[in-house]
Amino acid sequence: MKLLTLLLALITVPAAAQYCGSAQVLYFNGHILTGKGLETSHPEFVTALGVTDGVIGEVGDLAIACGGLKRIDLHGAFVMPGFNDAHTHMASAGQNSLTVNLDNIPSLSAMQAKIKTYASTLHAGQWITGGGWDHTKWDSKTLPTRQDLDTVTANHPAFLERTDGHIAVVNSAALAAAHITGATKSPIGGSIDLDSNGQPTGIIRDAALALIRPVIPKPDAATRRRALEIAIHDALIHGVTSVQDYSDWDDFLVLEQMEKEGKLGVRFSEWLTFNDSLETLKAQRAHHDLNDPLLHTAMLKGFTDGSLGSRTASLLAPYSDDPKNSGLPRYDQNKLDKMAAERAAAGFQLGFHAIGDKANAMALDAYEQPHLQCEITKNTTDKSYCRERTRNRIEHAQVVSVGDFQRFHDLGIIASMQPSHLLTDMAWAGDRLGPERSKYAYAWKSFLDHGVVLCFGTDYPVESISPFRGLYSAVTRMNEAGTQTFEPQEKLTINQAIYAYTQASAYAQFAEHQKGILAPGYLADFVVLDRDITKATPQELLHTKVLRTVVGGVTRYTAPTTPVAETIHRSKPDGE
Repeated sequence: MKLLTLLLALITVPAAAQYCGSAQVLYFNGHILTGKGLETSHPEFVTALGVTDGVIGEVGDLAIACGGLKRIDLHGAFVMPGFNDAHTHMASAGQNSLTVNLDNIPSLSAMQAKIKTYASTLHAGQWITGGGWDHTKWDSKTLPTRQDLDTVTANHPAFLERTDGHIAVVNSAALAAAHITGATKSPIGGSIDLDSNGQPTGIIRDAALALIRPVIPKPDAATRRRALEIAIHDALIHGVTSVQDYSDWDDFLVLEQMEKEGKLGVRFSEWLTFNDSLETLKAQRAHHDLNDPLLHTAMLKGFTDGSLGSRTASLLAPYSDDPKNSGLPRYDQNKLDKMAAERAAAGFQLGFHAIGDKANAMALDAYEQPHLQCEITKNTTDKSYCRERTRNRIEHAQVVSVGDFQRFHDLGIIASMQPSHLLTDMAWAGDRLGPERSKYAYAWKSFLDHGVVLCFGTDYPVESISPFRGLYSAVTRMNEAGTQTFEPQEKLTINQAIYAYTQASAYAQFAEHQKGILAPGYLADFVVLDRDITKATPQELLHTKVLRTVVGGVTRYTAPTTPVAETIHRSKPDGE
């Protein structure tokens, strides 16, 4: 009888009371979403996790700990894997903060006033750069002109990009610096808008931007670093622990220096430029350890078209609100096929920017080449092995022909999408596309229904880097004011949306065994939030606040009023 009593006592002692693990830091008393089970209706929650040397050691109900340990009481707060933004432009985002930031400018006159103020701070002849303007948010809906800039820029050349980065407005001084006139020939995939007199209006589109960018002075290393620091801080305060990013090679070198100094607070998977020569691409790939979990080069980014907002996205049929225009494809199909095959044969993952249905079809056609399907080895004939090995992507995939969803699946193409785009675009997307094409626009659920891997990002700084806006958009397909809904049949569940922002994003960068879930052996990248977003209402999602962001076991951001307390009982360094 005494033996039975002893056995029953051991069985009923809580597992937490027995915990004496190897962790350097124990986070306990939390409501922790591990990420397991998100693809089902039963996601896993635990109360504690331990971190050792930047990696998760233990996960479970571990409330009691030994001495020599740093303990952090979560006070019941919600914890989840860090967000992995699958599409950013971090350097551009930071640069916008250092130049003329025209994001959310409500009118042309307000834009002119801000430019004039900025110009007054510059030395004579210094360039005015920046961007973020969006004429679709103005009452006039009219594109600005070089004359609009000339009146407020004095003797300063000016180059100001639209929010999507696919068109820019420049002033007369900038046109002169680039030797652009009414007789200048536009490159394939670009255009120079002309007025009724055959002279440039100041609007430069897509590939034609390459005619003017070379004459704009490049920022120095110190300016690049400051810009990246601003963008990284913005990511951390929004709970983003990893970014898949497209910036300049010079920016990569700055990131590399920051990593050497121990000051790189977010993980970067940096894309290279598809159009660069193979020799350049191979040299850049060899420059840095590809297995470095904090910073490495990754896929090649190419552009097959522009954007819907600027009507440069390439469509199979003309725009419904611009019947003479079908957009600007950036490649001849044969050239795209050849370049893609060469780069795939060299072992590069490919990712094509494609907005319109024609651009998406072109990208799929390029991927469909036998050269782009991995070679079937002598040991396997499994086509799924090829899909796993290549993981080629289409970035944005905003408008897709109904028959192409299955092609995404059959070719194993990842749909890398940005749900927050819809919050802005729904005000005019229906007019651009018409009712039939709109049914297959921003079609997140259709991709999942066809078994396509769907990962999420923001296209920061085109949209805010906040993942909570994207989650809201994904589950509601409603604008933030709650006054308009766009094709609601494509809504996702909150679990599907979180999965796309974490595990699917990790899969898209070949990192699904390193991050995306909170489990032993995974990187200790997680965020503490002020609410359980799996239970929050849509409006509550929009107002979610990050209390703490942890990357590799190091707390990189703590909200000023966070309730998360730290109690230290240690005799050795705590790992943070």
